[in-house]
Amino acid sequence: MKSLLIATVLFAATTAAHAQAQLKLPEQSPAASVTQTVGLTEITVNYHRPAVAGRRIWGELVPYNQPWRAGANENTTIKFSSDVKVGGKPLHAGTYGIHMIPTAKDWTIAFSTMTTAWGSFTYDQKEDAQRITVTPRAVATAEERLAYRFDDPSDTKATLVLAWEKLAVPIAIEVETPKVVMASMRGQLRGVAGFSWQAYNQAASYWVKNAGPLDEAMKLADRSIAMNATYANQNTRATILEKQGNAKAAAELRARILPLAGENDLNQLAYQLIGEKKLDEAAQLLQQAAEKFASSWNAQDSYGEVLALKGDKPGAIAAYSKALALVKDPVQKKRIEDTLAKLKAS
Repeated sequence: MKSLLIATVLFAATTAAHAQAQLKLPEQSPAASVTQTVGLTEITVNYHRPAVAGRRIWGELVPYNQPWRAGANENTTIKFSSDVKVGGKPLHAGTYGIHMIPTAKDWTIAFSTMTTAWGSFTYDQKEDAQRITVTPRAVATAEERLAYRFDDPSDTKATLVLAWEKLAVPIAIEVETPKVVMASMRGQLRGVAGFSWQAYNQAASYWVKNAGPLDEAMKLADRSIAMNATYANQNTRATILEKQGNAKAAAELRARILPLAGENDLNQLAYQLIGEKKLDEAAQLLQQAAEKFASSWNAQDSYGEVLALKGDKPGAIAAYSKALALVKDPVQKKRIEDTLAKLKAS
């Protein structure tokens, strides 16, 4: 009897284990993710991809006026590594469950603080961190499996698009990238980067170019100069002085440090001036570079470029001809030959 009892218990345990065991098979709606970096901000969407499979989607499989998980299986989630704006409204860094409430016209997009729900069955508007309204658009090419993608990414924005069947649902995302970068740099400068004059100069230059606080930018530039005074960081200081309204001090500093400038320094400053439409100042710098670095094809090439922009065709032809005589790289040689041919033909 004792042996029979033990055998019965073992058989029951084995049967229960077999009943609970499940093999891993392909999902009907496979998992997917898509990530886009905007500036320094990472945005990641995790979702599952149902198929149309001959079904009528909008208004039937996905009913109007009801919360929808914006995918399949668990609710779709989106993660932002820094604060953003969605549809023009602020949303803090973090992970959110995405739920959509479709209608025949406009859709509500809800960013929920609940991220582990199965679908939208327990969706509660009280858990929304933000809600926006968007207008879907019809597309000519059908998308069999639901997909998310990022359109038109730049340093400060991107459009997240849900595409399924013949509909595209756009969600505009904006990032205050300079603010994010400055916060990141402050942290980085407290690490290994803080032992480098280049890092402090890089931070100061970024502050100036992106409307950061000029007093802080000056402290960063001065810290860089104290570590190692170079043309680059002293020119950054001159730029800050100029931004602060002290053009005289900026000009005097630039005149003093000009002998320290290398070819690349002069080129960078000159192209900055070209971008600001200060062609005469840029031409003066590049002329100095062409004279100081007479054996450099790049110095002659850059001087020719600014002279062409100024409309000085004879001067540009002379500079480009010097560059052509010095250049060895076949690609650059062909480019300069083509430029000269156009100048001579015009």
